[in-house]
Amino acid sequence: MSLEQKINYQLNKIPGVKKVIKRVYQRTMYAISPKIKSEGNIVRLSPDDASHEYFFGYYDKSPWDASDRYVLCMRATDTWSDVSPKEKADILLIDTVLPETDKNRVKKIAETSSWNVQQSCMLQWLGPDYFSRILFNDYRNGKYVAVIKEVESGKERVIDAPVYTVSADGKTALTLDFSRLYNLRPGYGYYNVPEKTAGVALPDATAVWKIDLESGEVTGLLTYKDFALFQPRPEMQESGSVHKVNHLMISPNGKRCMVLYRWFVGQRKYTRLVTFDTADGKNMYVLSDDDMVSHCFWKDDAHILAFENKRDGGPGYYFMTDKTQNYIHCWPQLSNDGHPSYSPDRSLIVTDTYPNRARVAEVKLMDGSDEKNNDVRVIARVFAPFKYDNDTRCDLHPRWNHRGDAVCFDSVFQGHRGLYSVEVLRKACE
Repeated sequence: MSLEQKINYQLNKIPGVKKVIKRVYQRTMYAISPKIKSEGNIVRLSPDDASHEYFFGYYDKSPWDASDRYVLCMRATDTWSDVSPKEKADILLIDTVLPETDKNRVKKIAETSSWNVQQSCMLQWLGPDYFSRILFNDYRNGKYVAVIKEVESGKERVIDAPVYTVSADGKTALTLDFSRLYNLRPGYGYYNVPEKTAGVALPDATAVWKIDLESGEVTGLLTYKDFALFQPRPEMQESGSVHKVNHLMISPNGKRCMVLYRWFVGQRKYTRLVTFDTADGKNMYVLSDDDMVSHCFWKDDAHILAFENKRDGGPGYYFMTDKTQNYIHCWPQLSNDGHPSYSPDRSLIVTDTYPNRARVAEVKLMDGSDEKNNDVRVIARVFAPFKYDNDTRCDLHPRWNHRGDAVCFDSVFQGHRGLYSVEVLRKACE
């Protein structure tokens, strides 16, 4: 662990002080660092429009439809003043085959009142065809909902719960309390509905729900106490420790799900990576319990790649086998957090970095067929203005197209949020 990382982990205990020190340090280092705006074969997908902000959302979904022609995109006017803006955001469909001069290239197909700057409204193409229907969260009639919309006809079907993660066959979704998430993790929840568990450290309430997207039935799956009482640690049971869940992700076959279970003791944050059966919440397993784990991705139905800080290995990417304590430490030169995902054929991995001391973030490519191959290639580098920082920062969140020959990411190197792609050359990791 570098000196910077050691200092950062200590400052995490006092976030107010950390924010001030971080800003002074960043501006000082930026002043003495070489300046770049962007590097790489980067193509802008969103309109050339500095009066709006364009972005997609999280790294575990693809904005491309199955043909890789049509791209989903969000449009808003302000994504730097608030983590969960009060304005409505437009949902756009971009026809990447048409030139920018063609008025039919960009089409507004919906809008939403429930979104945030990190994950938007969980906008995505719905399986199994990833072509005819989209799904997104919204706020309607005083509650959060999910909307399934047919792209061609515009017909909508409303589900009485928002979604967080959706199975590949488009039949099942899991969700959590976006209002509690809004209060405890700015930038990932929604503001519209007051939190029913506000002020309750360990609610006796549902933490994870299961949604049948065909019938619309919503059922409780796991409670906060289910997590807190499963192989409990002393820190979980301290008086006033605050509990929440975040980052649900269903496995490729839909049978298992992973979740980050987090609890806070004062300013100290603890995180467990837990897996369980999607059908009934049973067969819970603590896959990682070393206090810090962040961004994860299923390679297949039994293996997960995650960034975490292991006690015996330090911060980095770890390749784990579900329901075991078997893992390997991948790419030991990568000790900073990122958002990893596998290409559709699992032959490659893409991840990103947060802005470095020169305010430059990178998109990196690795070998997905052999996680022991330490080769890492940088395929894009982009500048991040100070305007976008802390909770309203613009993470790149790289995402694959369906052919696996391009990666899409959000960036602000042109002064506002935009949606971009970069070509992936297979020989880069051979």
